[in-house]
This record gives sequence, structure tokens and C-alpha cells, in this order.
Amino acid sequence: MPKQVPADGPPPTAETPQDAPSNYEAALGELERLVASMEAGALPLDDLLASYRRGAYLLDYCREKLEAVEQQVQVLEAGQWRSFNPNAA
Repeated sequence: MPKQVPADGPPPTAETPQDAPSNYEAALGELERLVASMEAGALPLDDLLASYRRGAYLLDYCREKLEAVEQQVQVLEAGQWRSFNPNAA
């Protein structure tokens, strides 16, 4: 039976040995954990390379999700794009 492709991201490949994250927050959390473990410098070389590949995949996943949200915001604002400013009153 062929492996199903996740609906929320690119399919796992040799470059992405694990499944796609369930959502943006899960991807970001996993990415933060990977970066912390890589920065600790205690990973064997093979694990470091696998972590780097997974991190690159997660980064692309997060970028795609953010771009999709940005497009939805543009549609919701009737095509009049306004920069988000959290400090605006």
C-alpha cells in the first residue's frame, strides 16, 4: 500500500525522514528544539546532518504556512494590503 501524502505539507522524502508536522506551532516548536540540540554541539555527525535536513524542511513548511496566511489576509482585506503593526493604536 503506498504511503499517503499529508494534506498540510510536502510529502516526507529521504530529505525529510519524519512526517509533516500537524501545524505551524508544532513545526516551530520542533525547529526550536532541533536548533537547541544542534547548538549544544553534542550530536554525532550523522545526527547533526539529519537534524539539519529536518530543520530545513521545517523552515520551508513554516514559510509556506506564513505565505498562505498572508494571502488569506490580503483576500480578507479586499485586496488592500496593509502592513501589520502590532504597536498601532
